[in-house]
Amino acid sequence: MNYSFEYIDIILLAMIAGFIFLRLRGILGKRTGFEGKPPPQFQEILKNVNIEKNIKKNDNFDKSAQQDFLKGAKIAYETIITDFSDNDNKLTTSKPLLSQKIYNQFNQALKERNERGHFAEITFIGVNSADIKEHRKVDNALQVTVNFVGEVITCIKDKNKKIISGDPQKIKKIYDTWVFSRDTRSDNPNWKLVDTLN
Repeated sequence: MNYSFEYIDIILLAMIAGFIFLRLRGILGKRTGFEGKPPPQFQEILKNVNIEKNIKKNDNFDKSAQQDFLKGAKIAYETIITDFSDNDNKLTTSKPLLSQKIYNQFNQALKERNERGHFAEITFIGVNSADIKEHRKVDNALQVTVNFVGEVITCIKDKNKKIISGDPQKIKKIYDTWVFSRDTRSDNPNWKLVDTLN
């Protein structure tokens, strides 16, 4: 019996399995909470949205621009919610995605939660849907309002780990309406969350 061929077959199968695993991980991604890195995918996707080209006289996006924008908006939505779930005193990862007003509001909520001795356990499941509700030009800023439906597992516990609200075993749907804005005069392609309407 020639065992060398069997070993070669095993090695080849292992290499193929490893390649498939890495490809799936690259496509599907992996998120387990705060990763300590800024979300470059959001900026990269939105760099491809040519704002001046896609603003018509009625301030409308074409279908292609809407799809590109929503890809980035979904990433931003997950990044911000995940960052808010971390039990730190302030937001870190999502800061580049927030206006100063929203950043201050979120940090104040985190501070109040910490002062009460509460901490959050939030697992982000995914975005069920993201739809553009409206888009308009306000002075030199383009504003896009997006309705999100997401799924999370969430609960709030006190310092004794007693559950105050939520259910760590139950998936909950959340409904959010967020407004993103970008200055059309700026060379900076980044959008920022400027308002939450619910």
